[in-house]
Amino acid sequence: MNDEQDHGEELVHERVFAAPRDLVWHCLTDPSELAQFWGPEGLMTPVDGIVVELRPGGRFETLMVGAHGSHRMVATFTEVVAPERLAWVEVASGMHTTSTLRDLGDGRTAVTITQRNVPEAARRPRARAGFATSLDKLERRLSTLVQEELS
Repeated sequence: MNDEQDHGEELVHERVFAAPRDLVWHCLTDPSELAQFWGPEGLMTPVDGIVVELRPGGRFETLMVGAHGSHRMVATFTEVVAPERLAWVEVASGMHTTSTLRDLGDGRTAVTITQRNVPEAARRPRARAGFATSLDKLERRLSTLVQEELS
């Protein structure tokens, strides 16, 4: 299931990944894994540009780099409930992102990402399409890790 809903200043992205919840959580919180998928296609996020202080009040930073420049996201974690919920607020925009991971009981995980106070630029079709490609990259990464576990 891949779904996105636009509720004005709130976006909701839903995706089901063929991976156990603990593995999805690991990918969402480990800098070496985040570097594998964070950011839209065409951008890379070097592991040395990622900071994850995984606790409420901790820093969360990413640096996406591409042919046309770079973009740094600086946020503060507001909620960390392993392996169920992860939330942060971005310092520059005030956008609040909450990821909820639900174990479907069959080796799959439903992830719902709710973004509130979404700035206009992030609601544009191109930005939303770019966000979806990041989820596509996460799906490919999870598939690779699941296959490695089975080998």
